[in-house]
Amino acid sequence: MDLTRTAYGTWNGGRFMHFGEPISDERFIDVIRLAYEKGIRTFMTSDVYGNGAADSMLGTALKGVARDSYSLVGMIGHDFYKGERVGSKGFPRFTDSALRTPREYAEYIEMATEKELERCGTDHFDCLMLHNPDYTGYSSDAVWKGMERMKEQKLAQRLGVAPGPANGFSLDLLLCLERFGPLLDWAMVILNPLEPWPGRLCLEGAREAGVKLITRVVDHGGLFHGDVKPGHEFAKYDHRSYRPAGWVESGNSKIEQFSHIARKHGLSLLQFACLWNLAHQQVESVVPTLIQEIGAGARSIESKVEDLAGLPDWSLSQEEVEEVASIGNNKGCMDLKGGNPSHEGDALPDRWELNADLKAVANRWSIDPACDLAYAHAPVA
Repeated sequence: MDLTRTAYGTWNGGRFMHFGEPISDERFIDVIRLAYEKGIRTFMTSDVYGNGAADSMLGTALKGVARDSYSLVGMIGHDFYKGERVGSKGFPRFTDSALRTPREYAEYIEMATEKELERCGTDHFDCLMLHNPDYTGYSSDAVWKGMERMKEQKLAQRLGVAPGPANGFSLDLLLCLERFGPLLDWAMVILNPLEPWPGRLCLEGAREAGVKLITRVVDHGGLFHGDVKPGHEFAKYDHRSYRPAGWVESGNSKIEQFSHIARKHGLSLLQFACLWNLAHQQVESVVPTLIQEIGAGARSIESKVEDLAGLPDWSLSQEEVEEVASIGNNKGCMDLKGGNPSHEGDALPDRWELNADLKAVANRWSIDPACDLAYAHAPVA
């Protein structure tokens, strides 16, 4: 079963990620079951969430559900089996040269896939995605031969790549699409009406490669759920508290400028954001983050599941899409991850210099890194 228009991720509810009020294990399982009951038929999980705990809880929630009635997406990439966690940076990618050589990539991929499948209680993924790769993950033949082997062994029906965790990786994704497009079925990018940049830079490359896109952070940090307003209080370790000051106020102001389109069509804000994404070429699935915010006035996560599940099956016009993109234009608002023209020195797990291959990609896709990928609001030295 291929991915469906709406998808549910096990990062929802804050149980394994730092946002909102973390829900209990029991509620976590019940919310997954509610998503299925309401008609959401794609479920995504990563082996690194809770070091496998999210996989196991998803398996518990879907136990007894007909396996051919839903699409299961597994993600591997962070080595929590052999690697050591480095504080907030998390576990290293399995391609870290301190852990193994390229000759060992395929062995790791098979081991990680089999263990995740076991935790999920199934014998195959409908799609297996490479999760948060470093530059090696985007560009290495050895990595993608190992991923292809999972299809050959019928442990995965489809393959994909999921850049992250932060925004960026545009040239790296385009490079991956050029080199390995015939192997890839899906790619995941960040996209929403308040973040058209840089995700839209990859649309044409995905189209030419015949790769479908699933978009995450559709809710823009919870703003499109309607219960994050100016003055909102975030929990102490909520990762959204690290966003630039004023992002809640600015985002709500822009939402007010185009919310008349949602009202005209009788859409909730979340449904509007989802349909805006789906109106883009190659975008065929949306996986917003569903958050249980803190505070007495917060909407329940269950109501947000129902909101997503009620997404109507039609599209916004291109005129509406571009009107929203103009208002939500965020070009240059952040320092992007992945290949970055401002990075100097050794490569980091999530950021590196523009090498000759990435510069050639930029040239082929008419992307000017100094203009199109630059942090325009960086402080002047």
